[in-house]
Amino acid sequence: MLTSTYRLPTFKTGKQTDVEDRELTIWTEEDSIIIHKSLEKGRALADGVNTARYLTHLPANVLTASEMAEFATTMAEDYDFELDVLGKEDMEELGMGALLAVNQGSVEPPKMIVLKYQGMEEWKDITALVGKGITYDTGGYSIKTKTGMPGMKGDMGGAAAVLGAMETIGQMKPKKNVIAVIPSTDNMISGNAFKPDDVITSMSGKTIEVLNTDAEGRLALADGVTYAQSKGADRIIDVATLTGGVVTALGSWMTGAMTNNEDFYKEIENVGKSVGEPIWLLPYNEDYKAQVRKSDIADLNNSPTRKAHAIMGGAFVGAFVEEVPWVHLDIAGTSVVEGAHDLGPEGPTGVMAKTLSGYIISL
Repeated sequence: MLTSTYRLPTFKTGKQTDVEDRELTIWTEEDSIIIHKSLEKGRALADGVNTARYLTHLPANVLTASEMAEFATTMAEDYDFELDVLGKEDMEELGMGALLAVNQGSVEPPKMIVLKYQGMEEWKDITALVGKGITYDTGGYSIKTKTGMPGMKGDMGGAAAVLGAMETIGQMKPKKNVIAVIPSTDNMISGNAFKPDDVITSMSGKTIEVLNTDAEGRLALADGVTYAQSKGADRIIDVATLTGGVVTALGSWMTGAMTNNEDFYKEIENVGKSVGEPIWLLPYNEDYKAQVRKSDIADLNNSPTRKAHAIMGGAFVGAFVEEVPWVHLDIAGTSVVEGAHDLGPEGPTGVMAKTLSGYIISL
């Protein structure tokens, strides 16, 4: 009920039409404590979804990387999360050249937003949730068309899903350890912007030949995934509106996935099924991995071919994952829908917020 009646905010002047409050009465022979706990979980999941919807809906001139960091700061205060927000100087010291390259053309400073939830006595068995936080994507010098650019305020849907999941985790307080990592900037054009043919050095030390500045999300994720591993992540889930290729392959009905560990993937897939967020596994073998290693001048390239485009994006991110289980979730087709539906209005869906938090809770 909380997701189906949710209404996205507007910036219209004048009186807004509010959704009428509704009361739900349950008659049951079940123990009231069990029912109450189930309702609490349902509310927490719905709040997570609606948080993700809200963030994805905000215009890019409102939700900058700095404003996203402010939102995370408030969340950290509400739920007693540990918060670290890395600025440009911090990134330079850590060698985050991939994220910094994407930010070069922007007047907005980049942020690496890190939320730490410790539900266990010791900081071990850590799950990392890494969300792409590109607040607006013009495509950079590989510029999008005039019809391809509207809607790119939602290119931070992965970050929104991660923050939505942390909203639920903060309410439910599972006995698990989670680190949320959100590399955030916009991708703009200026005299300082990065260009095709540039060679950049990521936090991992791997060098990257830029063939397409519109393949920027994977660059941000590369440094995000590396940072998560530097903080001891034992498993990683990254989520991103990464490729148009996944929309061609799966439409708006399923989220695309890739993994280096099928047992880990199956756990996430099963949670997705249980919360109504279906996921489809795409192949990830040496043939695909080899494509992102094709460069005469660097260790990797960021966009080798339009063939298997969804897989190329995930394979690039996978090149930065070391010896830990990893699942990549491409929500480019499922993050925003056309037309109202039973679970909410037209627009942002908050997809994967339930799957991410549900996985943590069920671990």
